[in-house]
Amino acid sequence: MTDPDSHDTPVLAAGCVLWRRSPLDGALRLCLVHRPKYDDWSHPKGKLKHGEDPLAGALREVAEETGFVAAAGVELSTVTYMAGGRPKQVRYWAAEAIAGRFTPNKEVDRVLWLSPAEARNRLTQFRDRELADELAAALRQG
Repeated sequence: MTDPDSHDTPVLAAGCVLWRRSPLDGALRLCLVHRPKYDDWSHPKGKLKHGEDPLAGALREVAEETGFVAAAGVELSTVTYMAGGRPKQVRYWAAEAIAGRFTPNKEVDRVLWLSPAEARNRLTQFRDRELADELAAALRQG
């Protein structure tokens, strides 16, 4: 049996590349969250609770961080990287924002709805930029 606190065991997390269509012109907009603790811009994501279904966790994190209820779409790439000396594995889904409103909270103080190109330029981590490209490609095919 593997020790979940071992430095070799990945921290499991999930999130979404949250999107909606602009009410003005129907253009695709991606939601980025600003986390003051890290002073970065990223997609909404977070650690899974013990035994939590990854998709359920991804949608929970979207709701907690952005205030939006989302409808999940296709699963996107899983991203693995080191965080705090441990591997972290984040599963992502495309998710359309259905309803809600952002209220600043302790984890996220701002959100931005940007075009894919603007989002790509604003995202702090390169790995997040690739997810924005992947979402845009999936929506073109869908």
